[in-house]
Amino acid sequence: MRSNDKAAPEASATRADLATRYREEFPIFRDAVYLNSNSLGALGRRSLEARRRFEREWIERGASAWYDTWLERLDGVRAAFGRTIGAGPGEIALIPSISAGLTAVADALGFGERPRVVTSELDFPTLVYQFLGRRDRGVEVEVVESPDGIEVPLESWEEAIDDRTALVATSHVFFSTGAIQDAAALARMAHRAGARFLLDAYQSNGQLPIDVSEIQPDFLLSGGLKWLLGGPGIAYLYAHPGRTDGLRPGALSWFGVEDPFAFDPRGAEPRDDARRFELGTPAAGAAFTAAGGLEVVEEIGIGAIRERNAALAEDLLERLRAEGFEPRVAPDPERRSAIVLIDHPSPARAVEWLAGADIIVDHRPGRVRVSPHFYNTVEDNVRLVERLRAFREAS
Repeated sequence: MRSNDKAAPEASATRADLATRYREEFPIFRDAVYLNSNSLGALGRRSLEARRRFEREWIERGASAWYDTWLERLDGVRAAFGRTIGAGPGEIALIPSISAGLTAVADALGFGERPRVVTSELDFPTLVYQFLGRRDRGVEVEVVESPDGIEVPLESWEEAIDDRTALVATSHVFFSTGAIQDAAALARMAHRAGARFLLDAYQSNGQLPIDVSEIQPDFLLSGGLKWLLGGPGIAYLYAHPGRTDGLRPGALSWFGVEDPFAFDPRGAEPRDDARRFELGTPAAGAAFTAAGGLEVVEEIGIGAIRERNAALAEDLLERLRAEGFEPRVAPDPERRSAIVLIDHPSPARAVEWLAGADIIVDHRPGRVRVSPHFYNTVEDNVRLVERLRAFREAS
């Protein structure tokens, strides 16, 4: 099944009850109001059980668990990640981090006559660091500016992309503002110029429906850490089965060859699917932990999650503005995600103050960052805004 939005078990009218039905699955809510899913998704009971099952099998069976259990289960994790973006399991490579995936892509591209990479000042720095680190090898980096500090106009991207551009690498949702980009338009722009398009979906995957057949990225990167509720140590790289066929990784690992159990030191043929980009033995424990979160996300359906999260974010914005706070979000509600940035003179101190009341959020330069997910409630928003107001009055 190639689907990025499994049907929700109940009709749209009951989606406001998601927190009622699922909140108890996440133990953190026993002691805290957790509004920080874009930094780290809450750990659920299904993830805990999947992790413990892995540990029990390791204890009881040792390495034999690899061959008759874990390898097949890793295929299931690849397939589950793929379903969140409408991709097949052969289009997914398991990787330990976004940086590892970027390294695999950059090494495969080689650059040469097309030395330029185009990214933006609003993207998470991991994207640009990968290519800035290659400047001594001739890679040129163009960082597109944002006129309002919230979004990057399509016209600015188009001006920056030229016939020397090898790769356009940017985010589906900006970590710095929560604004949603028109990823399909960016992909078309890159392809018209003969460049490849890499989409960083770490901030969007799990909170927004994604369909790679509509967006048409050459590569997409995401992982379990945030909205997919899977924790750190496991990410994935999607490689388009047509436009990336000619690319070969600079580092070939034993999981990336056609027959990893041939143990042939004199020759190896890379796999003909996305797994040629896998950089060694996958972190099975992290992958199985992620499977628990993926199960919950698929059970609800990402479309239902998007609807609920958008309602929570808009409610939060309304309450913040009523109290005189200044959210830093996209002006068009359709381009807003569930990441809400609030301009603040002392964001780190405000976050610490909130933590004193067991309200967990995060901060970025000049802003408090709040990211509600389906397990949150309007009452969580109320507590947050009340505590922010109390901090302002006490300062």
